[in-house]
This record gives sequence, C-alpha cells and structure tokens, in this order.
Amino acid sequence: MAVPLILLVSLIAGVISIGMAVFFAFLVMKEDPGNEKMQEVSGYIEKGAETYLKVQYTVLSIFVFILFLVILLFLPSDMTNHKVPVVSGDLNWEQAIAYLIGSAASMIAGWLGMMVGVKANTRAAQGCTVGTKKGFDIAFFGGAVMGLAVVGAALIGVSGLYWIFQSPYVVLGFSFGASTIALFMKCGGGIYTKTADVGADLVGKSEFDLPEDDVRNPATIADNVGDNVGDLAGMGSDLFDSYVASIVAAMILANSLILTAAKETFIVYPLVLSGIGLIASLIGIFIIKLISSDNPGRSLNLGTYLATLIFAALGALIVWLMTLNKSLTEGEISRLWRNYFAVILGLASGIVIGWTSDYFTRDDLPPTRNIAKAAEEGDALVILSGFSYGLISVVPPGVGIIIAMFLAYLLDAQFGVAMAAVGMLAIVGTIVSNDAYGPIVDNSRAIAEQGGLGEETIRIADRLDSAGNTAKAITKGFAIGAANLAVVALMFSYAQEAGIIESGINLLSVNVLIGAFFGVMAPALFSAVLILGVQKNAAKMVDEIRRQFKENPKILTGEEPADFSKTISIATKGSLKQLILPSLISILLPLLVGIFFGVASLGAFLAGSILSGFVFAIFMSNAGGAWDNAKKWIEDGNLGGKGTHTHKSAITGDTVGDPFKDTAGPSINTLLVVMSLTSSIFMGILMLINGGAGLIPIL
Repeated sequence: MAVPLILLVSLIAGVISIGMAVFFAFLVMKEDPGNEKMQEVSGYIEKGAETYLKVQYTVLSIFVFILFLVILLFLPSDMTNHKVPVVSGDLNWEQAIAYLIGSAASMIAGWLGMMVGVKANTRAAQGCTVGTKKGFDIAFFGGAVMGLAVVGAALIGVSGLYWIFQSPYVVLGFSFGASTIALFMKCGGGIYTKTADVGADLVGKSEFDLPEDDVRNPATIADNVGDNVGDLAGMGSDLFDSYVASIVAAMILANSLILTAAKETFIVYPLVLSGIGLIASLIGIFIIKLISSDNPGRSLNLGTYLATLIFAALGALIVWLMTLNKSLTEGEISRLWRNYFAVILGLASGIVIGWTSDYFTRDDLPPTRNIAKAAEEGDALVILSGFSYGLISVVPPGVGIIIAMFLAYLLDAQFGVAMAAVGMLAIVGTIVSNDAYGPIVDNSRAIAEQGGLGEETIRIADRLDSAGNTAKAITKGFAIGAANLAVVALMFSYAQEAGIIESGINLLSVNVLIGAFFGVMAPALFSAVLILGVQKNAAKMVDEIRRQFKENPKILTGEEPADFSKTISIATKGSLKQLILPSLISILLPLLVGIFFGVASLGAFLAGSILSGFVFAIFMSNAGGAWDNAKKWIEDGNLGGKGTHTHKSAITGDTVGDPFKDTAGPSINTLLVVMSLTSSIFMGILMLINGGAGLIPIL
C-alpha cells in the first residue's frame, strides 16, 4: 500500500526543527562569553562533560553493537504477525538497522544539546550583566537547541523509516534504540550529578559553611558538569524515548486494530499530529522569546500554554483537511475526529500533572513552606514531612491519568488511549526547551559568582535559576505522566500482538500473578540500585573533598585552586560502573518472566511495573523537588536563614531528595519504556516457547 502523502507534514516539520536548532545554536554562540575567569570555569565544565560523554559513548557503542547482533541474528525476520512468528533463517536486517539509527539519533541529539548548553551557560551569565531579559533569552535559546534537536531527530527517524519500509514493526527497532540509549543517559547522568551534588553539600556546605557554587569546593565543577549530563542530556534522551515510544505504540495498534482500506491513514495519523505539535512548539518558542520579561517563570509557563492552544487549533485544521479525502467513509471520518479529541485529552492531562508538580514544589506555596517549617524541629521531621507530601502528590496526577484513559477509551478503545499518549507529548519541543533551560541557568548562576560579576548580576541569575527550578519540576512531572501513558499504550500493543487482548489476563492464574508481582517489584529494585549507586559514589566524593581540604588548607583560603579533575573522575567512573545492574534489570527481567511464565504473565508484569512505577516516580520527583526548594527558601533569609540548625536540617532533606528527584524518580520513566519495548521486540522468540506459555506453564 502507498504511504499517504500527509506523512510529509511530519518529515518536513522534523527537517525544519533541526534547521532551527542549528540556527539557535548560532545565535547563542555569537554572544559574549564573559571575562577570562568565567571562560575558565566554563571550560572546566565543558571539558568534564566532553570527557564523560566520550567514555559513556564508548561503553554504549559496545552495548549497542551486541544488541544489534542479537536483533539481526536471532529475532524472527517476519515481523508482520508476532502471533505466528516466522523464523526463515533470513537476517532481520530492517529492524536491526532501525535499532542502530534510533541509537545514533538519540546520541547525536543529546550531544548537540549538551554541547550548546555548556557553551550557553557563561554567555547567559554575561547576559545577566545587561539584564534579566538578555540572560533569559540566551539561556532559553540554548535550551531550545536541545528541545528542537530531540523532536526533529525523532520525527525524521520515525517518518523516514516508515516511508521506506512501510512497517511499524521496523520502526519499533528505532524506538528500542532510543530507549536503550535513554536508559544509559538518564541513569548515568543522574548518578553522576547527584554524586557530586551530595558530596558538595555534605562537606562544603554542612561542614565548612561554604556558599552555593563556591569555587573553593572541589566538587563544584563536577556538580556543574552533572547538571548538564543529568538534566540536559539525560532528560532530553528520556523525553526522546517516551515521544518515539508513544508514536510507535499508536502506529502498531492502528496496524492491528484497523482493518479497513484507510489503515495507512490511521497508521501515519499519530505522526502527522506529532508534526503539527512540533510546529506549535516552534511558534511557542518564539512567543516565549517575544514575551520574555522580568518574570521568566511566567514567560515559560505562558509560552507552554499558548503552544497548547496553538496545537489544538492547528490539529483541528489538519484533521479537517484529512477528512476531505473522498475515499474515507463517514465512520472513518468520525474516528479521526474522536482520536483528535483523545489527543487533546492527553495534552490536558499532561498540563494537570505539570500543575501538580508546580504546586507541590514551589517555595511560595503551602507544601514546600510546611516542609521548611518542619526543619525547625530537626532532621527527622523534615524527612517525614517531605515524604508525606511526596505521597500526597501522587493522587492528582493519578486521577488525571485515570480520567484521560477512561474518556480516551470511550472515544476509541485502546487506540484512543494510545492517541492520548501522543497528545500528552505533542508539544514536547516546548517542554524539553523549558527543561533544558534549567541546567543552563543553574550553571550560569555558578559562573556569575565564580566570575566575580557582582551581587546585582548574581541576583538576576538567581531569578533565572529559580524559574528554572520550577520549570524542571513541571517538566519532570510532565515527563513521568507522559511516559506512563506511553507505556500503557505499549502494553496495549504488546497484548494485541501477543493475542491476549481477546482472552484477557486472568488474575486468578498463578503464573499471571507471579508476573504481576515481579512487575510491582521491578521499579522498587531499580530505584534502590540507583540510589545505592549515588550513596556509594557520594561517599567516595566526600572522602576526596575532605582529603583535599586536609592536605591543602590553602584551598579554603582561596590561595590555591582545588583539584577538580579528581572529583570529576570519581563521578564519571562511578556513574558508569553503577549502570551495569540497572541495565540488566531493565532488559533481562522481562525476558526471564516471558521465558519461564509465558506472554500472559509478561503482560501482567508490564501492568504491575506501570502501576508501581507511576507511584515511585511521582513520589520521588515531587518529594525531592520540595525538599530542594524548602532549603532554598530558608537560604533566602527565611526561618533564620543560612547557618542555622533549621538550615542544616533542610540540607539533610535536600541531600535525601537529590537522588530521589534527579536519579531514581525520572529514570523510572526510561525503565518502563525499555521493559515494554523489550517485551515487544522479543515477543517473536517468546511465542516459540511452548506456544507462548513459557517453560513453566502453570494453569
């Protein structure tokens, strides 16, 4: 069947996006990088980021090559019907190549965004000497490079592969490549950044009362590098992963569920609407630039909301144009419109989740203020307070997703839910841009202080940083909600292809219950491994900082510089070493469940992991964000300010929250997507084991 020409909307939007990313990078690079000291500090950060990426990409290349061979040599080459896999002896080269392309696209997008980000930080700091608007514009355009590179690479990859091979199962390989890279980028970056951050806080701030980002602290530069590899490259690859997964899940469901002559139109439908979403994001980015003022937080939020409205209008227009196709029946036209409204439901649900994260983490609202006040009573109560508010914050997003799923299912069953997931990520270009802005202004604030730009410039940089913290909290909530809805869609597509939609999953079956229990445990085990990784590496960082202060007291007096290379090396080597076990959990655990207990048990495994993963991800991200902002609110002079017992208790809360919000919480998104895609990619093999019943077919 011929691919509908409407697919060109997605392909052209992707090309425009990459072009605009390059243009924005040019705008950022021509700005003034500041004085010699600022450029020196920025150079340390850039070198540390480059070193980390070089080592990580080397390890990743080996991992990617091994999986490429597995897909090429061992998976069924006929991917048109997983229920009846055909092992003909032919090489599965289409899906294997798609996997390589997805891996490369994710790596390139992450590298481009992060490299511009580390160049933008010193330029944004220098821009703050001119004013808030100048500093904001530079930082936001730096973040927009990541946002547009991520979405552009995703749309070009998915659209191009489908245009060439005309099979959503080939595109599934692209998604699997993106997700495996995201796993390394997000988890590794999260461990890196919190290794340095926790070490810097425990020794520099708590023991020696050094200010935030003080250049005398040996972990300062490693912390700044971590902001880039964790929040810039890591979050960008995470959203790239979820974005592609949601599109592919909808394409596979359309291929399976829609049996009319209009099947091809519905297969490309999620891609077309995603292309329209990218155009809306581009307009939103320019609107943010035009309305930027002395209130950067308001500019970021308003731009997001306007991009949402623009997408709704442009989406309705493109759907109307699609309905002009005379070959479509009235029922098919109605189905297009029903799924358009499912997309809008998903987007609205994402906004609700973002609002929730904003409410529970902003320092001018009750939850964070109450956590700060609990710090007056000591460490234990600040932990209990943050823990409780983190749990409460799970409820509103949960209700939002329930409503979105229920209404989307009424509109068009499983395909409607999949389209709601596409909708939640429709304006991901704007979301990633807002998120990438955060670490850039965080670094800018540090460089402004270390470069001696004066109190007024630092105050402006603080305002930009404060808006960045709020933006990061909102985008993390958005990312978690989007990932969960995307993996629900992937679970539907898995169940459809495995043939368990019709029969259902019997919870009274022992092997199904076993799968569900394994699924519930997976996010807990994964989170524990990551947080323990941070703890082990942070302990090494603490020992190194203390050693430097003890052996060279002139570091504390500012007479001699700290040894930044040593702390960067600890963070780099430690983060990559701690990646081994999380990677094995995400790929081997679902395969083992499927091999031993069958595809129905694996479906229950996915359901259990989605439900528990949602709770863990929302709880840890929001609790961590609230602890962080409670500490910052106290440092602004409230409740006695810096150096008090209250401040030290708040630092304890922030130290606990750091690996919650920046390592384990957001990484669960990637875990869920990787496990879902692993289940779908390897289903052909699993179906050959006792007809899909597994090695232990318990009845």
